Amino acid sequence: MIRQPLRPLTRILQARAKGESTEAIERENRRHRHEEMREKMRGRAALRLKFLAFCFFAAFSAIGGQMAVLASSDAEEPTIQSAEGPAPILSDRADIVDRNGRVLATNMETYSLYAQPQQMIDPHFAADELARIFPELDHERLVADFTGDRRFLWIRRQISPEQMQQVHDIGDPGLLFGPRQMRLYPNGSLAAHILGGSSYGREGVSSAEVIGVAGVERYFDARLRDPYQQDPLELSLDLTVQAVMEEVLGSGMVLMNAKGASGIIMDVYTGEIVAMASLPDFDPNDRPALPTSGSPADSPLFNRSLQGVYELGSVFKAFTAAAALDAGLVNPNTIINTEGPLTWGRFRISDSHRMDPSMPVSEVIAESSNVGTARIAQMLGIERQKAFLDSLGMLEPTQVEMAEAPTGRPQFPENWSELSMMTISYGHGLAVSPLHLAAGYATIANGGTRIVPTLLRQDGPQVGERIISRQTSDQIRSILRGVVSHGTASLAEVPGYNVGGKTGTAEKPIETGGGYYSDKVIATFSGIFPANDPRYVIIISLDEPVETSGPQPRRTAGWTAVPVAAEVIRRTAPLMGLRPAVERWAPESIHQASQ
Repeated sequence: MIRQPLRPLTRILQARAKGESTEAIERENRRHRHEEMREKMRGRAALRLKFLAFCFFAAFSAIGGQMAVLASSDAEEPTIQSAEGPAPILSDRADIVDRNGRVLATNMETYSLYAQPQQMIDPHFAADELARIFPELDHERLVADFTGDRRFLWIRRQISPEQMQQVHDIGDPGLLFGPRQMRLYPNGSLAAHILGGSSYGREGVSSAEVIGVAGVERYFDARLRDPYQQDPLELSLDLTVQAVMEEVLGSGMVLMNAKGASGIIMDVYTGEIVAMASLPDFDPNDRPALPTSGSPADSPLFNRSLQGVYELGSVFKAFTAAAALDAGLVNPNTIINTEGPLTWGRFRISDSHRMDPSMPVSEVIAESSNVGTARIAQMLGIERQKAFLDSLGMLEPTQVEMAEAPTGRPQFPENWSELSMMTISYGHGLAVSPLHLAAGYATIANGGTRIVPTLLRQDGPQVGERIISRQTSDQIRSILRGVVSHGTASLAEVPGYNVGGKTGTAEKPIETGGGYYSDKVIATFSGIFPANDPRYVIIISLDEPVETSGPQPRRTAGWTAVPVAAEVIRRTAPLMGLRPAVERWAPESIHQASQ
């Protein structure tokens, strides 16, 4: 409160009349005038501050409004909307782990990069720098987009922290980042075809929906995205066994000069796929695009173990023998006429090497006689052969939990003739996948119960349909053991593991014009171990192998696929808990050395 001074002239006149000094009155009046001026200045300053505050508020309100408009008009990808409006984007996705809990697929926080060209300060400089950071981007296209009428465009859906920092250093307000999750496959290309890969579905600048595009990622997509089922998806794979399979298969592919390879290890009782590989492969962290030319089967995305259907050759002879044994038509010692060639109309069936004119059934399989197997098929007949193969699942796609399973459809003749019956008996005229073969061998080796392959961890053995008797299964295991001990698969012998199996070498069909190549084959070994009490079946298949260590190139499975299978068994059997059988020494065989 400012004190109002008395009228200065009156007081001065009164002071002079009394003979008093007037200086004190003048000083007091000056002080009052100064206080009045200061109060007026404070009022003006307060008004100025209120005006500046209003200006700042208006400016920030305008900027905030503009940002809200930009955010609401963001050019997001088209999304499926329900009647109530757009569904929320769910970015969380459950992990995938192997049978021991080791991570195969998980999520990682990352960022996307997008541009709002209308907010850019220097579009040309920004385009230059982005082309330097991301060499795959088209510089001219960037310049055109940044200087045109576009209000929004994606630059990269996913960037690394290093790339984010480099873009940040450009310092252009029109380059923006959006948080999102990315799918990470920490083991790189390991089990790539099984996992398949992922991509982005519905997405905005602040979130993105990860979706499966192939393999188990696509097959279990709904389960992996379900927010109420966020426990890891546990597969039957053993990551260590898978790694050994891929390493040995890759080395064997190089050593045998093959263009492709596939390998499977399956539990004969549960149907669990412990390892499954296809080469060449890819890294699901950077999944390549689908091929636009050439054969899809030559793409690294092609799963040879599942999608590839091939005439697999003599590995089918075990099925012919099993069907005939179970039907009571033969026993392992039944003598079969193997004298060839076997003529049927204008067609001739012959063997790859000279055979005895007659052999027991067990030796027909061990020595891999086409003629002998065709004669067993004649005893079996068309209907029983077809019904038996159908009961093994050889005439329909496998039911394994992968998106590509329906594409692995077996190929067989519409007219299942007598000639077809004979050629199918030794693996020509019917094309199946290596996974079909694994399931079939598991069935005839496990006591005769139908096995359906699975990629999910199981709690116990499958309780399937009985296909053959236990006695027939025992006989087949003994025959398959003989193929390794003294037949065409002798190089599959692995000390301590009592391996049994069958070789198959099939000429590849010519793509156009009919007929078969004489120098291009699919070489396959289908094995069981241990043969006396099988736990696992192994399939190794090489596409166009050529073994060149000898004076002449060798393409047969006994020289190509079999050594690779033996190395896989040697290295993986201990990992799967199989102890090698060690021969016990009799005390009488130990002698004291003479002094």
